[in-house]
Order: sequence, then C-alpha cells, then structure tokens
Amino acid sequence: MKRKKDISTFEDIKLLVNRFYDKVSKDETIGYIFNEAANVNWDKHLPIMYSFWNSLLFGKADYKGNPMHKHIELNKSIPLTKEHFSSWIHLWKLTVNENFEGQKANEAITKASSIKNIMQAKISQL
Repeated sequence: MKRKKDISTFEDIKLLVNRFYDKVSKDETIGYIFNEAANVNWDKHLPIMYSFWNSLLFGKADYKGNPMHKHIELNKSIPLTKEHFSSWIHLWKLTVNENFEGQKANEAITKASSIKNIMQAKISQL
C-alpha cells in the first residue's frame, strides 16, 4: 500500500481544508450550522481557514481573527453542543487520515482536538 505524504505545503493545507469543509457542508449533524445558521460564505471562509491552519502548522503569521469570539457569537443563535463538536473533530480526523500521514498530519489532529476541547469547555460555561 502506498504511503500518503505529510502536510508540507500551503497547497496541502488548501486540499485538507477544502475536503474537510466539503464533508462538513454535507454532514447531517453540523452541516446546517454552516449552511443555514451561520450562512457561511465559503468564498470568504475557506481562505481564512487556509491562513488559520497555515499559522498553526507552519508558524506563518498571516491569520488575523478570533475564532473563539466567532463561536461564542454563533452559540447565541444556535447552541453548540458536545455532539456538534464531536462531529466536527470526527470529520477533521477522517479528512486528515484519508489524505495525509506523518508528523504534521498528527499535529493537525492534535491541534484540532485541543481547539475542540477549549471551545467546547468555554462555550459550555456560558
């Protein structure tokens, strides 16, 4: 079986993010949050996510934003539940593992798990 490559370029991040959000937008548990509740403009959202993950995985300081604030605001209109966060991390891990393997792929999963845990904890305290 052919080994998958690791996440090593900005193009890899774009591929990962695009495939992840393709799954998210079709997901029964969280798709409606993105498509209806938040009414995400994908043309704007995806480049922000490319920058976010580029910053996290490669230390590039091109992401400007406050994801915690965005999710706290979203939680006011649609309560974000443990099930929502579980679906989000499941889809992220699935997408990473389908497309990549290696140190950065593992780091992408670890960082996403930390983000999920922190966001879920903070939102549950509101």
